[in-house]
Amino acid sequence: MIWQNMVWQDLVITIALILFSGSLIPQVYDGFKKRKGYITLKTSVSTFIGLCAIIVVYLSLGLVFSSIMTMFAAVMWLLLLIQRVMYGEA
Repeated sequence: MIWQNMVWQDLVITIALILFSGSLIPQVYDGFKKRKGYITLKTSVSTFIGLCAIIVVYLSLGLVFSSIMTMFAAVMWLLLLIQRVMYGEA
């Protein structure tokens, strides 16, 4: 079974990222619905780049599920970045 080979750190990081990413979904949805870029450009760019670096680290450590969930979080931040560029300031 896949859970037998999963290290506990991968599970904890994955659960935390599910919670963090889940909280971004309403923000992304609201931004597209209201056509506003709520998050500053500096925040969205630096968070997206940082998450991409973390993905590389997780993959190098063999933390597959954490890498996948970090990719999801990075996509959420990329969408917030796109909103900011497309719609400008809120």
